[in-house]
Amino acid sequence: MAQHLMFSARKLEKLISVLRYQRTDSGKFREIARRKYFTPLRCALQEWKLFCDKPPKGFDKFFKPGEGAKSKKTNENASKKETQAEQPKPDPPPRSQSSQKSDNWIMGMFASNTKSGGGGGKSFGGDSNRDKLTMYLIGGTTLCVSAYAIYEMSYKEITWKEFINTYLSRGIVERLEVVNKKWVRVRLQPGASAETVGTLWFNIGSVDSFERNLENVQIEMNIDAPNWIPVVYKTEIEPSTLSGFIPTLLIIGFLLYMMRRSAEMMGARGGKRGGGLFGGVMESTAKLINSTDIDVKFKDVAGCEEAKIEIMEFVNFLKNPQQYIDLGAKIPKGAMLTGPPGTGKTLLAKATAGEANVPFITVSGSEFLEMFVGVGPSRVRDMFAMARKNAPCILFIDEIDAVGRKRGGRNFGGHSEQENTLNQLLVEMDGFNTTTNVVVLAATNRVDVLDKALMRPGRFDRQIFVPAPDIKGRASIFKVHLRPLKTLLDKDELSRKMAALTPGFTGADIANVCNEAALIAARDLNDSIVLKHFELAIERVVAGMEKKTNVLQPEEKKTVAYHEAGHAVSGWFLEHADPLLKVSIIPRGKGLGYAQYLPKEQYLYSKEQLFDRMCMTLGGRVSEELFFGRITTGAQDDLQKVTQNAYSQIVRFGMNEKVGNVSFEMPQPGDMVVDKPYSESTAQLIDNEVRILIDGAHKHTTELLTKHKSDVEKVAERLLKQEVLSRDDMIELLGKRPFPEKSTYEQFVEGTGSLEEDTSLPEGLKDWNKEKKKKEEKQAEAKSS
Repeated sequence: MAQHLMFSARKLEKLISVLRYQRTDSGKFREIARRKYFTPLRCALQEWKLFCDKPPKGFDKFFKPGEGAKSKKTNENASKKETQAEQPKPDPPPRSQSSQKSDNWIMGMFASNTKSGGGGGKSFGGDSNRDKLTMYLIGGTTLCVSAYAIYEMSYKEITWKEFINTYLSRGIVERLEVVNKKWVRVRLQPGASAETVGTLWFNIGSVDSFERNLENVQIEMNIDAPNWIPVVYKTEIEPSTLSGFIPTLLIIGFLLYMMRRSAEMMGARGGKRGGGLFGGVMESTAKLINSTDIDVKFKDVAGCEEAKIEIMEFVNFLKNPQQYIDLGAKIPKGAMLTGPPGTGKTLLAKATAGEANVPFITVSGSEFLEMFVGVGPSRVRDMFAMARKNAPCILFIDEIDAVGRKRGGRNFGGHSEQENTLNQLLVEMDGFNTTTNVVVLAATNRVDVLDKALMRPGRFDRQIFVPAPDIKGRASIFKVHLRPLKTLLDKDELSRKMAALTPGFTGADIANVCNEAALIAARDLNDSIVLKHFELAIERVVAGMEKKTNVLQPEEKKTVAYHEAGHAVSGWFLEHADPLLKVSIIPRGKGLGYAQYLPKEQYLYSKEQLFDRMCMTLGGRVSEELFFGRITTGAQDDLQKVTQNAYSQIVRFGMNEKVGNVSFEMPQPGDMVVDKPYSESTAQLIDNEVRILIDGAHKHTTELLTKHKSDVEKVAERLLKQEVLSRDDMIELLGKRPFPEKSTYEQFVEGTGSLEEDTSLPEGLKDWNKEKKKKEEKQAEAKSS
């Protein structure tokens, strides 16, 4: 690269010398420049133009798509010009129109684009002022560095003796220029300067010694005093002096860039309201959603028909308000969507945004909380100002518990920014600035921590609870998620079967099961998804990933087999235990084995049912005691479930005679327990009753497994042989279960009225989307005409 730079510098130097001696004959200069020096530059620029028109292979996606055949013709013409340029020509023709176009393209690189290009890549300058400024800075820096390099290369350093013997003795020195009292520039006669390359110079120690030595040399050469070489003293700014300011300039430039950058990050760029460094941070971050950008519709929401009807009523009021105004009704100002995670609260909001032909504004509750004081209330005011401007509209606040938590008791010595934000939200929703035709929807799964003032009628008039779907709801959700999957099975029958196999699953879990089934089928290169893939997907979601590489020692594997056999046999012969579906000793997730049950849809439990569940959970520990005479740490999770069950019966459900019909709130995991809501004597009584209850369950399980000890051995040996036992294997080993049980979808929904979920709409909502359809028909007719 240094060699190329040197060559370019010499070319430029020769060009300048030609300009100096041919300035009187301008036509001759243009001819020489055009023939000798400008042809390589034009060729290089032509190559650069061709590169920009035709991007390299693999980089096409970084360039704007062209106009089809027009861009191809441009590339073909460029390739033809390139082949013509490679052919030798005796004399280049005079400047043609094509060369003018090429130069115009060169100038267009640094000009703004007033016309949209037809194809090829993006314009080199870009449409942004920032890109232009960056390009100008890069070009200016390159020119400065190039000028400095050419300036340094145009000088040639000589010694004092070389100056005397080679130049002064020959009498070709015109004058000497002492620059900054540091070095001397030698100016030669006009005829002799063409023989040398560059300007000659040499260093001096001091001006006095230089003058004395120069005088002595001229005396020795018998040069008369009037003919002595004239010495001129100059003070110039040297490039080396300027280079000392570069670090300071870089620091100043960096500080200016960071100040500008921080102002842009705070939102002060683009003339936003407020201006200054902190102008934009006070504005709301709420986004106005276009309904055409949302693919989710109400038909894609299933399993929560009651909540969907409530939301559809809000949309219907905004579309057809006269239906309600005629009866004197007022639209509810807000609705709070609550429920466990994954039940479809945000999905309902997305469907509302996709179906409503009114503006839909969405924001997250955490976006109101920033490190600056006053940002939260300011953003709330700005958000509701945006909502009033776009009224009638729907405003959706997701995870409102981040800003709507209870006030008081949490802050010591001052007001909280969160409380100020909540106060502003309360005022905007129902205060003197009452918002009209703005419906506020909010979603949270922590309704217990919300402030009471936020939940009162007038702010959130409706609380819509979105529970986990029942078996009919799960079947409807499976139908939605099975729709895009490729399978040869009957999807209606498959959705019912899967709904029976997934008790307690939410909509998010069902979506995960369907996706996992498709992934498992693709992993094995299957053409379609079969029932086995769905069963494996349920196991993957419930128990975790299968660990085939987890090697167990024979003794540990035997212990796990007898442990799981104890669970299976005790549950098989207990009346109120859940039916067993599958038992396995293949490690999954954190466990070394697992048993999959099929619980029925049940909301009320008796003491006998809870006791049988405790006995079934203790079956693994009791089996270890009976067959090995020792216990292991494998029952830790079982003991935790048993303890929680026992405490819930006594403390929460009032199922103990000595403690009585009382209910105390038990601390949730992660909560800080300061004191208990009962006395020490009551706590001691509760602990004693829990121990008695667990001991009774352990004793009953021991008697049961001692009676069916041979059955436990048969199940354990079959587990060691096959590793996985299904329900049919259990019937083969133990016989049919002595208690009636339900295992199919039809048995579960028997007596509930219908096999499918009721999706009928009230009379007032049957035509809720009628106005929108009329508009679409009118638009279609206008386009066709």
